Amino acid sequence: MDRPPPSLSQFVLKMHSRCDLACDHCYVYEHADTSWRGRPRAVTRQTLARAADRIAEHALAHGLPVVHVVLHGGEPLLAGPELIRCAAEELTRALDGISALDLRIHTNGVLLSEDFCDLFAELGVKVGVSLDGDRVSNDRHRRYADGRTSHPQVLRAVALLNRPGYRRLFAGLLCTIDVENDPVAVYDALVALDPPRIDFLLPHATWDVPPPRPHGSVTPYADWLDVIYRRWDAAGRPVPVRIFDSVLRTLRGESSLTESLGLAPADLVVIETDGTFEQADSLKTAYDAAPATGMNLVDHTLDEVLAHPGMLARQQGLEQLADECRACPVVDSCGGGLYAHRYRTGSGFLNPSVFCPDLMELIVNIRDREAATAVVSGPEPLDEAGLGATGLDELASGFGSDRTVARLVAAQAEINHELLAAVGERAPRTDRTAMQAWELLVDIDACAPEALDAVLAHPYTRPWALGVLRDGTRRDAAAPGLAEIAAAAVLRARRGDTVAVPVREGLLRLPGLGSVALPPDAALAEVTADAEGFSVRAAGRRVRIDWEEGVDGLTPYWQPVRVVERPGWSVALEDTDPLRDRHQWPVAPRLSAGEAKLWAQDLAEAWTLIQDELPGYAPGVATGLRVVTPLHAPGGSDVSAASRDAFGAIGAARPDTPELLALLIVHEFQHVKLGAVLDSLDLHHPDDGRLFYAPWRPDPRPLDGLLQGTYAHIAVTDFWRVRRHTAQGALAGAAEARFARWREQTTQAVEVLAGSGLLTPLGERFVAGMRGTAETWETEEVSAAALARARDSAGRHRADWIARNPVHGAQLRP
Repeated sequence: MDRPPPSLSQFVLKMHSRCDLACDHCYVYEHADTSWRGRPRAVTRQTLARAADRIAEHALAHGLPVVHVVLHGGEPLLAGPELIRCAAEELTRALDGISALDLRIHTNGVLLSEDFCDLFAELGVKVGVSLDGDRVSNDRHRRYADGRTSHPQVLRAVALLNRPGYRRLFAGLLCTIDVENDPVAVYDALVALDPPRIDFLLPHATWDVPPPRPHGSVTPYADWLDVIYRRWDAAGRPVPVRIFDSVLRTLRGESSLTESLGLAPADLVVIETDGTFEQADSLKTAYDAAPATGMNLVDHTLDEVLAHPGMLARQQGLEQLADECRACPVVDSCGGGLYAHRYRTGSGFLNPSVFCPDLMELIVNIRDREAATAVVSGPEPLDEAGLGATGLDELASGFGSDRTVARLVAAQAEINHELLAAVGERAPRTDRTAMQAWELLVDIDACAPEALDAVLAHPYTRPWALGVLRDGTRRDAAAPGLAEIAAAAVLRARRGDTVAVPVREGLLRLPGLGSVALPPDAALAEVTADAEGFSVRAAGRRVRIDWEEGVDGLTPYWQPVRVVERPGWSVALEDTDPLRDRHQWPVAPRLSAGEAKLWAQDLAEAWTLIQDELPGYAPGVATGLRVVTPLHAPGGSDVSAASRDAFGAIGAARPDTPELLALLIVHEFQHVKLGAVLDSLDLHHPDDGRLFYAPWRPDPRPLDGLLQGTYAHIAVTDFWRVRRHTAQGALAGAAEARFARWREQTTQAVEVLAGSGLLTPLGERFVAGMRGTAETWETEEVSAAALARARDSAGRHRADWIARNPVHGAQLRP
């Protein structure tokens, strides 16, 4: 397959060419390159505008979905707030309607202030900070020119970023390794600051000026990092560490998170304060003017920069490495190391990294430690949900304990928090309603986080947030949802705040609580909470709702969410949220009191059946299924659906019997669980257009659809396996026939998945777990007649499928 044409998506925009510290390990001022001396101290507004236009021109030409820009230096904060604002506004202007902008700034932190943080919050700029660990370690290099320590100022900056109002801005800490420092002291000091990420950098060096190797050690940097890795791993990997995560990802065949590891093409360019284009800053350590391209913003496009020989060399992956690197067993992880670290006078960059022994030792140590863990418990999945091998295997079998599903719930909550922060950053700062809601949400997150967590757990929060973020033309779309979430959180916290909330076609939406019907001309409602209830003022009217009102309310305008409480399970009947229409079939209107009573009765009986007959599924359902949304069934048919973006909810039309409702619940909750797993783990490689046989459908399916269907049908098969023993009379015979049919179809589907060639190693493990459950069914005896009908039905379906899909039918022929 041809590689797509190269493009640049990462840009380092130099705001200032000087620094207020005198770090003696700095590649800009202390290494081979001296070009900084001849550059303007600060970038100009004209240069910023030209840079933004060039970046947007390139993004448009290459269809880039997102552009990453880091404001850098020197020390970028020396440029001052007005130039930083100019940079953000010019980039936002130029990229509007073309690409999303991921804007960051990297600073030594000594000048960071509340004013700067307020500016970054307004502009949506994330902040990374350089810090080399505890005071002793940091003072080894990061000092002022007069020798004073910078450590207290940096700690003050990090404390500022950790305030609730600014925490969303904090991008992480960057630490340059010095093997004379105590690795445990460095790591513990960094972790104690609760950063969202830590990045350990090897000090810049070349074969001409090699790195220090004290005490004659061959691999001092690997040894230093190994101490930290073992401490990090033993603590449960409490914070992402870029170098470790990159090694682990590349060992699994995934992409690296840093240019210093892996074989991915370089996609970064630097724009200096004078408007010249340069290659990566790290090249300044090689020789004077090593990063230079001879090109500038006025006369050259970024495509021309890409054609520079130095840039092209870093697009070639394995081909541009030295022979000994190409033959190395860990080259896929190492990638030859950072390009600058390969330099040697005479042979240029066609050498292994000067850190080659350290990189080899580090990668092999991590690989062997992971393999040793796998001998004991199988390969440990490295996932954001923290499932671990046991949790993954539980879910792969089709089940999942309350503890395992709780981890999925926690991971989904984190995703919802991140999405809320992204929407808050996107909201226009001129939108008063959105900004007031956002400020209130930040305050609630600090003072009553459990109230905000409860609102964000509402399944239809995530689809709203994704809709706002995907719609690049409607920045004003953020305000209604932010205000609704703020109002619902205020009500849950029983706070006395007043929140202005936009009204949706006569409905005031309070996610997870209910809705208030308001006059058709109401555009904005003011919601005020107190200990007994809340009041709503809109269109000149004021209504009062007390918490003690019954489920259906004593007022015609209050439509609370009804909650069905059963021993071990609490589930909401969501028929109030105007954003609940996410389940393929149309949603039912607000249920009458009688309809709601029937639903409650059927849910109670269905839950009893699940507990008694399907105990392997009950703990997961109790922990993770919070909402059932009634659907409208065309022609009275039984319909149900889950939504990948609405974790914790299923939609269903009330079927004829509670037994069928139990089936719909376990069936659809399989989709809910698997969707959450896929949010944290790559079980299959990207869709390459291939389609596969699904034994229950007439049409070929993409692998993701087949995986979802097969996983759901494990629960369906199990349901009928049990019901053939517990149903009475003719119903038992019908259950046996269904068990035989679903066993045949689901087992076939598992084998199609296993042979697809698109599963990752974790996906292979997951499908093996599914196969293990399917194999237990083979010991279940069924009547010869039921077995014959199931096999005959499967054979006829298979033949018909091949006839209908001749292009794909070859995969089923012997």
